[in-house]
Amino acid sequence: MYVNARAIIEREVSNRLEILLQTRNKPNELQQLELPGGQVEEFESLVQALRREVQEETGLVITHVEGLDTVVVAEGLRSKVECIRPFAVYQTLNGPVDSMGVYFRCQAEGHLLLEGDGTKAPRWVPVQQLRMLLESDPEAFGWVDRAGIEFYLRTV
Repeated sequence: MYVNARAIIEREVSNRLEILLQTRNKPNELQQLELPGGQVEEFESLVQALRREVQEETGLVITHVEGLDTVVVAEGLRSKVECIRPFAVYQTLNGPVDSMGVYFRCQAEGHLLLEGDGTKAPRWVPVQQLRMLLESDPEAFGWVDRAGIEFYLRTV
């Protein structure tokens, strides 16, 4: 099973809420819209993975993560466990791979890359446009992030 950390990066421009989307750009895979994020490495915290993946894929540096104030780390003689309140959690019930992951709402800054690690064409999309695109062409979105975006749109 794969574990992923995924980012819903928001910004407000001229009283309009936008989120960052990118196009998946990996050999032998569909070039669909997706949110930044990816696989958590062994013993890497979710937030560390989120920051690393966002920077690798978009060039941006995360400046705020919603829920970071809830982190609790419990340390024992042979263990260290982190708990945090993410925005949403997903689990695939059927699909090409068995995975679960967490979505974090966050903000970031920096200059967008034209092409990142397995991604291309990152762009800011107004939430209203995102809603219309999802309704008119749901297959334009990667299978995992379609559910995460639908969940997000219910909250804004």
